[in-house]
Amino acid sequence: MKVLVYGAGVLGSLYTARLHDAGHDVSLVARGERLDSLRTHGIQLAEGDSPVVRQVPVPVIEHPVGAYDLIAVFVRSHQVDAVLETVANLDGDVLFLVNWAAGPDQWATTIGRERILFGFANQGGTMDGDVVRYRRATPLTRYVSMPIGELDGRMTPRLQRILQLFRSAGFAAKAEPSMDAWLRTHAAFEVPLGQAVHAAGGLDALAGEPGAVRDMIRLMRRNLAAMPTRPVPRAFSALRTVPEGMLVPVFRRFLRSTAAEPLATDSPAVTGELDLLAEQLRAYEVAR
Repeated sequence: MKVLVYGAGVLGSLYTARLHDAGHDVSLVARGERLDSLRTHGIQLAEGDSPVVRQVPVPVIEHPVGAYDLIAVFVRSHQVDAVLETVANLDGDVLFLVNWAAGPDQWATTIGRERILFGFANQGGTMDGDVVRYRRATPLTRYVSMPIGELDGRMTPRLQRILQLFRSAGFAAKAEPSMDAWLRTHAAFEVPLGQAVHAAGGLDALAGEPGAVRDMIRLMRRNLAAMPTRPVPRAFSALRTVPEGMLVPVFRRFLRSTAAEPLATDSPAVTGELDLLAEQLRAYEVAR
């Protein structure tokens, strides 16, 4: 498959490098100083805080044109509008691997509903200058799935091809028949969690405030109750039924665990994304 990756941050760079390592014809879109760095050094990868940095030379494009078998979009949700016109002028299926709780209609108007698939990247890391420091693999992360789905939930030949593409690069890609509901559920959980961490001043600070954790859980419940669909995965329904007194200590332990470390990121990009997702979730409450 001929693949174009849109977004040269942590996720776009990491996924491009691994697809390239797996032998796929993949190019990465970049701009400005990031473009210059990638052309000079390639994608620079390091595991965790390791001093060992690996360089992966990949084709980098500033202004993509023409046709691709797949265009994979890895940008923050509040940055999507800036890429829609460019993507619309390319030929090929478009996989949005983006945090999004507003459904596909806005994108479908510009790109065409028949071209769109939804997904969610299951791996990540941080930028250290121009070096992508990806999270160390653990027995758990190896089995965390990367959900991808058609808007209508069908298993189609193109979805099968896309799943195989990512699996060949070592990602645990999995078909998700309710991808839109999956993304809404994820946002309903992630936004209160991320905003509570930010407001408290960090993971440990939030874990030390049972009242703030309780307020966070109540906002999660309100978000889930306002959704027009049932939570996906179904396990998130437990957030609406398990007593608060049992959930609070569970979340406090989670916040003190290594699994919560990705939430410690407090960049303007993360804040902007959480603000947009919160606005999208509020729209469901208003419409209810």
